[in-house]
Amino acid sequence: MQKHRINYSGWHIKSILSDMNIIYSIEGNDEKTIKSVSSITSAGIDDLSFCYYVGEKAIKLISQSNAGIILCKSDLQGIVKPREGAQIIFLDKPRHVFVKIANKIIEKKRIVGISPNAVVSQTAKIGSDCYVGDYTVIGENCKIGNGTVIYDKVTLDRNCIIGERCVIHSGVMLRNDGFAFERDEERLYKFPQLGKVVIGNDVEICSNSHIANGALSDTIICDGTKIDALVHISHNVIVGKNCEITAGSVIGGSAEIGDSTWIGLNATIKDHVKIGSNVIVASGASVVSDVPNDDIVGGVPAKSIKRKVTASRDNLFLMAGQ
Repeated sequence: MQKHRINYSGWHIKSILSDMNIIYSIEGNDEKTIKSVSSITSAGIDDLSFCYYVGEKAIKLISQSNAGIILCKSDLQGIVKPREGAQIIFLDKPRHVFVKIANKIIEKKRIVGISPNAVVSQTAKIGSDCYVGDYTVIGENCKIGNGTVIYDKVTLDRNCIIGERCVIHSGVMLRNDGFAFERDEERLYKFPQLGKVVIGNDVEICSNSHIANGALSDTIICDGTKIDALVHISHNVIVGKNCEITAGSVIGGSAEIGDSTWIGLNATIKDHVKIGSNVIVASGASVVSDVPNDDIVGGVPAKSIKRKVTASRDNLFLMAGQ
């Protein structure tokens, strides 16, 4: 299959907002379209941008921007005006809405196809509208869902299952054997590593991360989870939906992590530990015992610091995500 770029034309942002059931107001060129996205300081007339500030900082940024369309907070209506030919859209969550729109635009512009430099097993199954980059290896019996993007120099060992609309960045290794041995008086015996790596839908894995296959069961990453660069996930781990695992984190074998949990930079999760849903693990924490739902833990060894945190848990999650 040859690589090709999906065709796209200009976007009417107001029609997208209507489809998203977003409440908004518009000033300026009602027919304005955009073709890409950019920051408010570097955007051009064909770009969409956003401003989540209020007050003087927002007024200055918006008045000096060359963006074709700017999303900003409703509080600014009547205070800022669009340039000639441009458009300003007033709504409650400009950053949040911008991210959703940007993802739609990026999806339309992406490349699909399989690089001639990739190595794909004859027993592998690759869905429609996928991309496989240069020098990527797709091993025996791997299954890749529709719309998934796998960048350069990724290795999927045999029996990997990846869902739809996933993004696997360069240098990722999926399904190498986990580190498990049985010892007697004379030597170490390798524990059988026979399981799969199973990745759900809408998962993103950043560069140079490694996920080991299960031993006698599978290693599972559930829908919507995002994994940063240089993360190691050991055999038999189960990670729930919509988690964020940031750079340098290590998750020991057979650990379980619930849904919507955030794991900070360089955190370590001991093997067999169970972490609940909606948990925040602070950067550098070493988690050696189970953590209940909705807790916040930090330190070495990690302990609950929820009572010491003055910000609301929801605000902490928002700050972590940004």
